[in-house]
Amino acid sequence: MSPRRQEAEEQQGWREEAVSGASLRQVDLERGTNGWASPPGDLFHLRARGYFSGGGGGGGGGRRGKAPSAAEWLLRPAGVDWLRSHSRLDHVLARDDNPVASAFRRARLRKDPSAHFLLAVNLQVPGRPDAYSAVFYFAAEAAIPAESLLGRFVHGDDAYRNARFKIVNRIVKGPWLVRATVGNYAACLLGRALTCRYHKGEDYLEIDVDIGSSAIASAILHLALGAVTSVTIDMGFLVESQSEEELPERLFGAVRIAQMEMGAAKYVETAPDEVVSEAGRAGAGFRVHSAKVANDSRHQERAGGKVGRSMSCQERERGGG
Repeated sequence: MSPRRQEAEEQQGWREEAVSGASLRQVDLERGTNGWASPPGDLFHLRARGYFSGGGGGGGGGRRGKAPSAAEWLLRPAGVDWLRSHSRLDHVLARDDNPVASAFRRARLRKDPSAHFLLAVNLQVPGRPDAYSAVFYFAAEAAIPAESLLGRFVHGDDAYRNARFKIVNRIVKGPWLVRATVGNYAACLLGRALTCRYHKGEDYLEIDVDIGSSAIASAILHLALGAVTSVTIDMGFLVESQSEEELPERLFGAVRIAQMEMGAAKYVETAPDEVVSEAGRAGAGFRVHSAKVANDSRHQERAGGKVGRSMSCQERERGGG
């Protein structure tokens, strides 16, 4: 890299480089189309103080002990990829052609203090002839406290993550059928409804969410994709609070997908039996501890029952549980 380019990247900041290098463009929050934006956290209603004790939603709640989340997320946005390939894309952060991971690695090499930790949520969408992945990247610009809820999630085991990893959807714009099917403020523990695979490195965590592991989730998603160019949806990601001491809930990240076009997906070459090489693809400052961490045996054994749980989860959590 030339000294001039290196100086320009350092002045720009690695997150700005990552956002501009990712395949889906960033657009205006209110007027943008075919891209992504960053919705403020207070658009989402999450569990507030008093949720478990019956004290009601502090801070103007009223939705069964819920209130708008804090406007600021725990992490910062670092780009969105909309990808397609002939086979399912696993462990995208380990790919040497991933522009977000590459920007992060370079920042780590030059000891950029803002490049502390990278978290990616990879929603894997089954399809024929191509599979798709919507990958959302979030960055920690300071150390994540180990005793915090997010710290326990990052450094915990798969059973803990599956019991805590939660998504909250908010339909901003879309046909009535999509609104009725997906639900507004619908929340779900993804690790219990779908198969999630976790890839953990010293300075990153990737969560691969296999939407094809649930027939109901696949059907709902394909309904939404059929009207994708007219749908705008907010998705918030968080670690669920399960006791009064862990409240209030906070998003670690959120994204608005605005009327995205299927044809905007960037094609990525893969082999059906591709094996990710940890040593070859993890550069300095982006060290891999394990290439693939599958769900524990109990979740694998219960995979056959996940279709029913997917629907019950959505019904139970509708309204922002």
